[in-house]
This record gives sequence, C-alpha cells and structure tokens, in this order.
Amino acid sequence: MRFEAYLFAGIALFFGVIGGIYDWLAHEPAGKGTLAFAFLMSALIAVFFFVQSVRHGPRAQDRREVEVAETSGPLDFFPPQSWYPPLLAAGAGVSALGLVFGVWLLLIGAGITAAGVGGFVFQYVNRGG
Repeated sequence: MRFEAYLFAGIALFFGVIGGIYDWLAHEPAGKGTLAFAFLMSALIAVFFFVQSVRHGPRAQDRREVEVAETSGPLDFFPPQSWYPPLLAAGAGVSALGLVFGVWLLLIGAGITAAGVGGFVFQYVNRGG
C-alpha cells in the first residue's frame, strides 16, 4: 500500500500548494475552505495507507516477482436475493417526497427507511440458539 500512500500524498501536496496560491491571490472563503478540505481528506487517506503499509508490510501486488496465484483467494460473501435494498430505496423515495408534501409523509418514509436499514443490519444474524 506504499504506492497508494505516495499517490494520495502527492494529491495532498497538490491541493496544499494550490490552496496556498489561491489563498494568496483570491479573497474568497468558499474556495479556500474547499481546497483546505480537499487537502485534509487526501492527507488523511495518505496517512491511513502509510500506517497500513507499516503495520501489514508489503502486499503480494507490491512485489515484481509475484505469481497470479499468490494474489488470489476468497473474493467475498455475496448474499442471495434480498428484499431490503428495494425497501430501503422505497423508504428514501417516500422520505424525499415527504420533504415536498409534508412531515407526515417524511415520518412514514423514515419508518420504511428504518425497517430497510434494520433488515440490512440483522439479515444474516444467526437466529438459532
């Protein structure tokens, strides 16, 4: 992850330099704040990658003599069909309509959204005792 850390450190350096030039030439607070925020966020990611590279060492992808088989492994857990994504989308849609038509519809949408989020969280909890 050292390459990624250097990449984001370069991005942070870019935003820092451009932010300094912008601060010197322009007297507009929104642009200064945006560039400062971009600098801080890219610096945060760079620090995270540096810490991870020190903590875990080089990955297989970081070595030149790596074989493809060394980088393979289990991909991830892909769940079967679930009804919670459409429920969550419907709740978000009803909540958005509630911002237009009234608080009563917003509260209904918040309830539907809460049911969808709760379903996502507890979908794969072991229910057996």
